[in-house]
Amino acid sequence: MYSSATATISSIKTTISPNPKPTKKNPFFPFEKINLRSFSSFKSLKCIHSPPSNPKPSNYSPLTCTAVTFSPSHTTELVPSKLHHLITEFKSLSQPIDRVKRLLHYATLLSPLPDSSRVDSNRVMGCTALVWLEAQLDKYGKMMFWADSDSEITRGFCACLIWVLDGALPEEVLKVTTEDLAALNIGLHGGARSRVNTWHNVLVSMQKRVRILVAEGDGKKDFDPFPSLIVSSDGVQAKGSYDEAQARYLFPDESKVQEIVNVLKEKKIGVVSLSYMDPEVQGILTAAQKHWPHIHISDSLVMADSAVEMAEGGCKFITVLGVDFMSENVRATLDQAGFGEVCVYGMSNELSLVVL
Repeated sequence: MYSSATATISSIKTTISPNPKPTKKNPFFPFEKINLRSFSSFKSLKCIHSPPSNPKPSNYSPLTCTAVTFSPSHTTELVPSKLHHLITEFKSLSQPIDRVKRLLHYATLLSPLPDSSRVDSNRVMGCTALVWLEAQLDKYGKMMFWADSDSEITRGFCACLIWVLDGALPEEVLKVTTEDLAALNIGLHGGARSRVNTWHNVLVSMQKRVRILVAEGDGKKDFDPFPSLIVSSDGVQAKGSYDEAQARYLFPDESKVQEIVNVLKEKKIGVVSLSYMDPEVQGILTAAQKHWPHIHISDSLVMADSAVEMAEGGCKFITVLGVDFMSENVRATLDQAGFGEVCVYGMSNELSLVVL
């Protein structure tokens, strides 16, 4: 997942023996050190997993069978306590490299998902690495999670999240935030943004699946799909309104493209557009560039220079798709370059064009 740190991860792996020496505290199950007697309603120790409807391999272990169950009045203490003890465990490791070693060790404890679960519908979108996640709501109304990744660092992240959230009530899972996980302070130098994204994307995917399962259990309509654009050999599949717009950027309406090309050619109009415009607009303009060269999409710094090049290429009009100061800058730059006769059109609040 972290290409800049591949060599570092490789060197770390060689220092981890297949069976790390035991320490005073179990490195992966810090919650076992909690004094269970402090929970007055503690009832019994048992594995929180019932067999899933789509059984995993016999050697599959989601790392949660040492968890404990409590009466409903005290289940809300379980997730915060597990999270607190996990944070304490990582904070006891003062060196970043030691925290990464611990994370890589956790990754070795997470059994891989079978190939049948490594499908696009189980993908966690937004991560650089490939991440798959499955979730079920068991007969006791508690969540069960399985996850896997092609990145060992990401597998470690998944192992931590599953240990904290597996067996929790839906409302407990939904209460956890990325900020709650920040105190773990795990990662490699230069990868802070990616690490935050990993925590965030996997957690959000877990919570999205929780909401869908709860809605299905209540007989309600499914929630909107998690925003994602899945590209495969079968084509592009968009999930969510934002990504549907992204798909329209990739595959614009050809009739609209041809229509705008005909007008631009006939009137000798150049178009400079801010790169923040809607994806549909950019998609049509990008496709139109193949037939009319006087179209430019960029940030505001070079829009005016592009307009001058269009005027030099014979354009009689320049349309500016952006905010007011960009149109004004194009007008001033054209005047300075000696193209005062070229008309500049900018967008008004009513989404019509005004002459500058």
